[in-house]
Amino acid sequence: MITEKEDFVADRPQHAATAASETVDAGQRPDHNTPVHQPAPAAGSCASCASPCQGCCGDQADSDACCWGDGHLRGLCAKGCGRSDRQLNTYDYLADVPGNLAATDFVEVQFKNTRKGFYRNDNHLDLQKGDVVAVEAQPGHDIGVVTLTGRLVLLQMQKANLKQGIEVRRVYRKARPADIEKYEQAKAREHDTMIESRQIAKNLELQMKIGDVEYQGDGNKAIFYYIADARVDFRKLIKVLAETFHVRIEMKQIGARQEAGRIGGIGPCGRELCCATWMKNFSSVSTAAARFQDIAPNPQKLAGQCAKLKCCLNYEVDTYMEAARKLPERSVNLETADGTFYFFKADTLAGLVTYSSDRRMAANLVTITAERAHQIIAMNAAGEKPQQLEAEGKQQPGKPLDLAEQEDLTRFDKVKRKQSRRDKKRQTEAQSAGRDKQPRRDNHASGGNRRDVRGPRGNRQGKQQPGNSGGNSGSNNKA
Repeated sequence: MITEKEDFVADRPQHAATAASETVDAGQRPDHNTPVHQPAPAAGSCASCASPCQGCCGDQADSDACCWGDGHLRGLCAKGCGRSDRQLNTYDYLADVPGNLAATDFVEVQFKNTRKGFYRNDNHLDLQKGDVVAVEAQPGHDIGVVTLTGRLVLLQMQKANLKQGIEVRRVYRKARPADIEKYEQAKAREHDTMIESRQIAKNLELQMKIGDVEYQGDGNKAIFYYIADARVDFRKLIKVLAETFHVRIEMKQIGARQEAGRIGGIGPCGRELCCATWMKNFSSVSTAAARFQDIAPNPQKLAGQCAKLKCCLNYEVDTYMEAARKLPERSVNLETADGTFYFFKADTLAGLVTYSSDRRMAANLVTITAERAHQIIAMNAAGEKPQQLEAEGKQQPGKPLDLAEQEDLTRFDKVKRKQSRRDKKRQTEAQSAGRDKQPRRDNHASGGNRRDVRGPRGNRQGKQQPGNSGGNSGSNNKA
């Protein structure tokens, strides 16, 4: 039971922290500020890290100079990395800090997809990130993977808003081969159970969708995750499921965003979904966020894989709102000696405003900075009109260079067209040259009145006159 506020503080076990300052666990790098006894370096090894020398220390084995790649010059610790095939992965950047494991007895354990829990290591097992453990469940036990240990677990518990006095269950042991075998048998039943449970809910005419089924590690309990737009009375469904699968049934309602996080996938940005990698708490997203960022209101582009508005629309909306306060109001017109200019568009982050001389269309567009626009508004309020919108002696701000506009996507197609036209021209010239070499036929010698007419493909064809059909047939018969 968590009853004291000090349980969430990293230095809660003072006796453990004191012991960690006196001794250092095996395999961890000692702190240079801590007086820890080190054995004498062996021949050919570095005096600082006691690792095999890489050849840059010279002949002096006790030299303090070490090259990159030695043990004490490493950067990120590999112990903090986790498996990339699991959602909500956390990098433990304190994994190689001395005394990190002794700071707390709490560990973070992950189960199927995004379900995580915090457990107490009362048996003081040597748990590392990635170990498969058997933890306390109600009823029986469950099988999960340790995803975080040490001081960061306390921060994760604060982030999860765990209430004071909540019961924290225990870690029984590291998973045995018998536990793993029973766990795999239970997991093999999940897909068939989900398909059959969907059919049962359909037969009961319940307006709900069962999105996933998760069996407990010992196979005595099953969690059914469902989505429903309204309140659903599933008391009869629980009885039917219990009679069908002979396990304890637990129903959990999730939203569309939670379902997308459990399934996972790749977003339009090319990266994994935020709800499947790091996001746990989902805040509401409105179309006002897209309007502040001048994003086109296209439902197909604004919606994510969950068919809801993308969560990333809220990431930069505060920056856009702060930058928009520096821009002049859109309803204010600018009066100059040349005429009146109306607001046309604005680049919020760049602080640029474009004005047009026509209220309804883009005419004589002029782009100025927000400071210049406020200056002209102040001059108009004082009854003055500048000669032009641009400041005197200052050039109009240049447009950003887009490298994609330098090349045409259809440039290769145009080359093919040119080549095809060139080939047709060469073919026509070759055909005409071949016809010039052939001897011309004497139409009068054939006995018929024929004339040469060029056909649709450039070939000469003989065309008969309507009144000479009989003569032509006679000449053909004679031939």
